[in-house]
Amino acid sequence: MDMDYNAPLDYLPRIKSYYIGLGYQYPYEWAKLNDVPFTHFDKPLNDAKIGIVTTAAIFDPANGEQGPSAPYNGKAKFFSSYAEPIFPYPDVRISHIAIDRAHTEADDMASFFPLDALLRLASKGYIGSVSSNFYGLPTNRSQRVTVEIDSPKLLSFCRGDEVDAVVMVPNCPVCHQSMALASSHLEAAGIPTVIMGCAKDILEYVGVPRFLFNDLPLGNGAGLPHNQSSQDLAAKMAVDLLIEANAPRTTQQSPLEWSGAANWKKDYSNISLLSNEEISNRRAEFDMVKKEAAKVKKGI
Repeated sequence: MDMDYNAPLDYLPRIKSYYIGLGYQYPYEWAKLNDVPFTHFDKPLNDAKIGIVTTAAIFDPANGEQGPSAPYNGKAKFFSSYAEPIFPYPDVRISHIAIDRAHTEADDMASFFPLDALLRLASKGYIGSVSSNFYGLPTNRSQRVTVEIDSPKLLSFCRGDEVDAVVMVPNCPVCHQSMALASSHLEAAGIPTVIMGCAKDILEYVGVPRFLFNDLPLGNGAGLPHNQSSQDLAAKMAVDLLIEANAPRTTQQSPLEWSGAANWKKDYSNISLLSNEEISNRRAEFDMVKKEAAKVKKGI
C-alpha cells in the first residue's frame, strides 16, 4: 500500500517492526501517562523568562565525529541532566541520537536548538527574556531513570534560574518520550512547558501538556534548516501555545513543510527497504553503538 505523505509518520509501529526485523525479540514498551499534569501560564509573555531544554549534547572533540552528516555516535552520549550558559554561544550536536540521517545533515543548529529564534523574540519584546542557562536532558531508554533522576535534576536547574516556562525540543524517538516524561514532572511542579517535536504519535501516546508539531524529519524540531523565517515562526507558535492551551494534551501543527525529498517519510527505520546484508550490518552497528555508550556511562 502506498504511503500517504501528507499524514504524519507513525513512528511507533515503524520502530517496532524495525527492531523485530533486526532480530531483537522483545519490542520496546513505551511509557503511557494516564494523567497529564497541566499548569496554566498566567504571566504576560513579554514579561516571561523562557528556558530551553534540549536532548542535544555539548560538543567535545574527544568524542569522535559529531559534525554535519556524522554517523550515529554512542561516544557522544551524555547521561545526566545539565545546565550550561547561553553565552558564550554554545555548540551542541545531535550525532548521539537517532535522527533522520537520510534527510537531515544536522548542519544548522538552529533547526534543533531554538536559541537564536527565542533571542530574537526577546529582542523584539515579544517574550521577556531567555534564561541565562539552557538545559540538557538525557535520551534515556530507562523510564524510571528519566522520572526519578533526570527530571528532578532538570527541575532543580529551572527553579534555580527562576524560569517562568520552558520550550523543550526532542530529536529522536526516545528523546520524545524522555521530554514527555520530564514535561509532566515540570508541570506538576508548576512550570509550564511546550514541546516542539516531529514524532506526533509518540508524544500523543505518552501524553504531554502542550505540543507544537512540526511535520519534518527527526532532527528539525525547531524548524527548517537554514531557514530563519521558519525557525522564527516555530518559536513564536511554541511560546504562543503556552498561553493558548487551556488543557493538557493540546496539539497544534505548524504549517511548515519539508523542502527536501517529498517521500522522506518512507525511509526512516523502514525494515522493508533493507537487504539481508544491510539488516545484518545495521544489527552489528547498533550492538556496537550500545557497547560504546555503555562504556561512556560506566566511565570507562
